[in-house]
Amino acid sequence: MDITEVKVFPANEGRLKGYATMVFDGCFIVRDMKIIKSDNGYFVSMPSRRKKDGSFKDIVHPLNADMRQVIENRIIEEYKKTVGEE
Repeated sequence: MDITEVKVFPANEGRLKGYATMVFDGCFIVRDMKIIKSDNGYFVSMPSRRKKDGSFKDIVHPLNADMRQVIENRIIEEYKKTVGEE
């Protein structure tokens, strides 16, 4: 599966630094991934929904660590280009 498009929408709301949209193989889109800045750098939070008990459950997410890293790297790279942080 190839990542064919990444769009970043900067926001500056505390630790939340932006949102990302990613297209896979030109035919599947994932919206509302959050770009978060932590003490250890940036990471990407997958879209989630609040459950009745107050906890959150991811709506979409990678099934393995390698794919999560590929997604995160591409989004963070695009975020840094967008905000001029290269």
